[in-house]
Formats: sequence, C-alpha cells, structure tokens
Amino acid sequence: MITSTSSSQVKHVMSLLSKAKERKKNNEYVVEGIRMVSEVPEDSLVKIYMSERFQNNNPEYARELLRKQGITADMIEIVADNVFDRMSQTQTPQGIMAVVKMKNNSLSDMLEGNPLLILVENLQDPGNLGTILRMGEGAGVTGVIMSPNTVDIYNPKTIRSTMGSIFRVPFVYVQDFSEAVTQCQKAGVKVYAAHLDGKNTYLGEDYSTPTAFLIGNEGNGLTDGITKQADTLIRIPMQGEVESLNAAIACTILTYEAVRQRTI
Repeated sequence: MITSTSSSQVKHVMSLLSKAKERKKNNEYVVEGIRMVSEVPEDSLVKIYMSERFQNNNPEYARELLRKQGITADMIEIVADNVFDRMSQTQTPQGIMAVVKMKNNSLSDMLEGNPLLILVENLQDPGNLGTILRMGEGAGVTGVIMSPNTVDIYNPKTIRSTMGSIFRVPFVYVQDFSEAVTQCQKAGVKVYAAHLDGKNTYLGEDYSTPTAFLIGNEGNGLTDGITKQADTLIRIPMQGEVESLNAAIACTILTYEAVRQRTI
C-alpha cells in the first residue's frame, strides 16, 4: 500500500493531473470516479488507484475488476486515504482513479463513409469541449478535429465533462488546422461555419451528405482565414439582443439538425 506522497507513483499521477506537458510526454492521462474508471477500455488501462476507504467500502469491486480480461492484480494499487486525497483534484474524491493510455486516431479514418464531423478551432473552455464530445457521442458524430491551440482534451475538467465519451468518440489534434479543413473538403465533406453573415439559416441547408461544422473560440469565434475556407456560412436565428450562443450549444443545435435530416 502507498502511504506517502513522496512515492514516485503518486508524483507521477499528480503530474499527469496538473500538467498537459507531462500528459503528452507520457502519452497518459488520469480519470477519476467509479463510473469513469469502470468505462476505461481494458486495452487502454495502465493502473488503478483505490483509497483504503474505497477498498473497505467496496470489497467486491476489486474482485470484479480482476475478472476482466487483461487486468491483473499488479495493475491495482491501494493508497492511504490522506495520500489519495492529496492526489485527487476533486473536492469530494470517490476514492478511485486510473491512469489511461491516450488514443491514437487519424483524420483519414474519420473521413470514411458518410462522415459527420466537428472541426474545433481554438476553443479554450474545458467544459465546452467536454460537452461537445459528450454531445458528439449522442449524435453519432464520426470525429472531432481540433486545432493545436484548442484546450487540452485530457484536462481533468474536460474529461469529467465528457462523462465517458472520451473513450468512445474519435478525436484528433492537427498541427495545421487549415490543411485539415482542406483535407476534409477534398474528401467530399461540405464544411459549414455558423456566422452572422450566413446566407441561410442553418435550417436551409442539406446535411444528409458528408458534413462538417466549424466551431470557434468562445470570445472571438472563428479566425477570418478559417471562415473564408468554409464552403457555406449559415446563421442560427437569434432574438432579443443576443448575438451568439455558447459554443457547445451552437454546436449541438447544428449537429442535431444533421441527425434529424439523416434519420427522417
């Protein structure tokens, strides 16, 4: 049992939780809570940490984990309660967390079939990105493509907001976002951008064919260069004095209209 915060394992977990650079360097991230840990794909699991309290209160849980293919006893570590509380980034830790390997997805795989894509440029709010990923799973989105300046999807706040969708929705960061948009267009994907200068409302377009929606920064929207790359600018009608919606809400409205069109 780990009883000290000076443990190399504890330091490693805390580093992964607090530093994007360390997550990228190790190709690992951390999830917390019984639901998130239970949903980790077995081939992505590196290590599970349980507080002593959690183990005592949930004696069957560890045994159930060991029944899963690929999970062995040395992948489960018990941690003293005070140490676990120091490791955790949540106010009321559930007493369980896991180190997980990052996924490796490719843009080309997301362009197969009749794709429905979300292209995210420079989004900065972890909760917004996590909500988009969660919504994307519900809508059957085939991929989320992000610019390099988009918030880290492995940020603990983002992960919590995904409610497990991070394990199931394909996503990728691209070094050249403009080139990624072009690659989508060359593959026959029509790229739409919600914009005040949109010629039609979002209800006036056909999303039944390969489609991608551009989603920009919360405060500044899409950059001018990326806006010009869009095939079509569309508007979400607004009333009152509101000019725009929260990025995740706007993304949801557009995406679910595509879902509606593809299922009627």
